[in-house]
Amino acid sequence: MTTTDDAWLQIHGLSKQFGGAHALRDVDVDIHSGEVHGLVGANGAGKSTLIRCLAGVTAPDSGTITLAGEEISISSPRDAEKAGLAFIHQELNLVPHFTAIENILLGAPKEKRLGMIDWKRSRRLAREAADRIGVGFSLDRRVDELSVAEQWLVMISKALVRNSSMIAMDEPTASLSDQESNHLFRVTRDLAASGVAILYVSHRLDEVLELSDRITVFRDGRVTDRAVRGQLDKAGLIRAIVGQDVEKPSRERHSGVDRSATALFSARNVAGAPRVRDVSFELYRGEVLGIGGLVGAGRSELAKLAFGAGKLDGGEFQLAGKTLKPGSIPRAVASGVGLVPEERRSEGLMLDKSVAYNMNIAVLKQLRSVPSLPFVSGGKSRARAQRLIEQLSIKTPSPAQTIGSLSGGNQQKALIARWLTPDVKVLFFDEPSRGVDIGARHEIHEAIRSLAADGIGTIVISSDVEELAVLCDRIVVMCEGVVSGELVGDEISEKRIIELSYAHLQPAGSPEHPSTPDPLEGDVA
Repeated sequence: MTTTDDAWLQIHGLSKQFGGAHALRDVDVDIHSGEVHGLVGANGAGKSTLIRCLAGVTAPDSGTITLAGEEISISSPRDAEKAGLAFIHQELNLVPHFTAIENILLGAPKEKRLGMIDWKRSRRLAREAADRIGVGFSLDRRVDELSVAEQWLVMISKALVRNSSMIAMDEPTASLSDQESNHLFRVTRDLAASGVAILYVSHRLDEVLELSDRITVFRDGRVTDRAVRGQLDKAGLIRAIVGQDVEKPSRERHSGVDRSATALFSARNVAGAPRVRDVSFELYRGEVLGIGGLVGAGRSELAKLAFGAGKLDGGEFQLAGKTLKPGSIPRAVASGVGLVPEERRSEGLMLDKSVAYNMNIAVLKQLRSVPSLPFVSGGKSRARAQRLIEQLSIKTPSPAQTIGSLSGGNQQKALIARWLTPDVKVLFFDEPSRGVDIGARHEIHEAIRSLAADGIGTIVISSDVEELAVLCDRIVVMCEGVVSGELVGDEISEKRIIELSYAHLQPAGSPEHPSTPDPLEGDVA
């Protein structure tokens, strides 16, 4: 292991305050060429603020950044790019209707010949960058036709075309399957072996421990621990993050479902192109129903059909025994269906609006000063927001705070708070703990259980089989747009969820755990 003096990038004494609150407090971090450096901590611990300072998005109040022994100033994203720093955020910054190669080359310095852009050579350099990380799809495909895993490879190629010496990855596997994650791990290790520094930010501690040469732990804006590979196990890393031991979550499941009662919510042979082919299930009052399966199995699309955000091609939904015809999002909300989407920043939140605005947007009629007039009472709005902030332990200076400045876990809890209204009868949670720390994950799970206990139909979609196994009373598993199986009570295990996730991909008579192709090599099914 190299010493601190050999560090390629040195951050010393970095501090930053927002509204009088410390986001960073005298932080020191050293990053070496050719290492995977894990950055962990609870939401709001300071990781994102540090990355924003390195990216030139936020100016620190004090401290220095030294690159290859020379102090530098990063006052804009362009400065960061010139310094060789690249940043791949959880919400990928790609132009959907551009091709992969157009996204890779967008904004990059172009090769020139006789004063003109040499597009042939520029395309060749983009192809070389893609080949370096094993891209198997055509770079002429539009980005919105690619899987999330393939889009990540486009972003990495984009960094390599710019000759980036460090790539920061924020929650890279949050929406990837196990196979896609393993491919990304191989890419990450190969990049580090070639001399690129990788700053790896993730709440998935097992992969941080597996990948990282060194780990820096943040808590309350400070660096509270540092470790090299092998010094910490998962329990020790959790202690470093939260400051104490955390008990392994447990769940006393419902022993069974009263199928003699009318289902609170059900799907009957639901179909919606291109992902959902024929899905049926029931949700009973008081239970937490999970929907498992691989990325691309049609789970998110199913939730959007129920929420009126997709076209229903066949079948029907029923609410309390009556046919539900969502048709549009306003009609679905009026019927009592809510959705906490997977992409909370792009699909769920208005980032430039306040916490109160985002919480109250679905219940404006309830907050009117006079019921018959379309004027919202500021007092009612603030009171509801403050009550929900306290109920869900949302960390924010006030309801008036811009929600985009909150940590991911607090944004997620604010989005859940939006649907805490008597009008909501069924609430879908799509990847509810994606990108949140272990403490926020526990609080979100408790909120979901509380909603189920109060009689709200709760449906949890998750790629995290551990989350489904811990949280849910019953699990419906989807594969290729249909239901491949159902698990109840003691039948639920991570192993069984995974087996059913691959059920329709196994040819007749195949072994229990078949060898399946890497979904990043060639087209994704």
